[in-house]
Amino acid sequence: MSNSSSPSTSTRVKICGLTRVVDVQAAIEAGADAVGFVFYPPSPRAVTAAHVATLISYVPPFVQAVGLFVNVGAHELQDILSHVSLDLLQFHGDETPEQCQQLGALTGKRWIKALQMKPDMNIQTEIKNYKDAGASGVLLDAWHPDLHGGTGHAFDWKRFPKPEDFDAPFALILAGGLTPENVAEAIEQTHAYAVDVSGGVEASKGIKDKQAIEKFVAQAKRPSQHAERWRH
Repeated sequence: MSNSSSPSTSTRVKICGLTRVVDVQAAIEAGADAVGFVFYPPSPRAVTAAHVATLISYVPPFVQAVGLFVNVGAHELQDILSHVSLDLLQFHGDETPEQCQQLGALTGKRWIKALQMKPDMNIQTEIKNYKDAGASGVLLDAWHPDLHGGTGHAFDWKRFPKPEDFDAPFALILAGGLTPENVAEAIEQTHAYAVDVSGGVEASKGIKDKQAIEKFVAQAKRPSQHAERWRH
């Protein structure tokens, strides 16, 4: 269903892979809507629950704290959530719709699912499956055979679904290879509800660049000529 009659709204921005207080503060000061923390030990941006508890203490109301998980077990997830208060869970592994639904019900948390844009994937069907399971949104990322996100590469934005591909609005998030230089163009092409960036605003893995964050958020939120948006 088209949202062409809906008023334009600013694209939401999530800065992910945060490991330092100064970077959390930079993201918030720049106007990010969400900050993300990676609970996946193999990642160079991985953090512990104890560390994130400190980082979240710098997150004000109305900015969401998002936890990124890859094939996490129920007990491990519950243990992490007993130490840190997250607003949203982001499942970035091979979790099925049923597994995501179960983890969401177990923890009482809203969740989104990241999908890698594999060449042979029926993206509309995959999105519908997770939507029907209770996802608050779906994040579309570049595909890599060995990495669960953080590839630094973009996929063909022409593959990004359009509102008319679905019978009701649903929040789709764009990720993969986004930078301050290309995010405005990416939004113009996809009309994404939100964008998610990590490596594109880093000085090195896990270490953010304050000026890059500021430029990225400003470019993502600049007025768009398109009024049509994905909305809840």
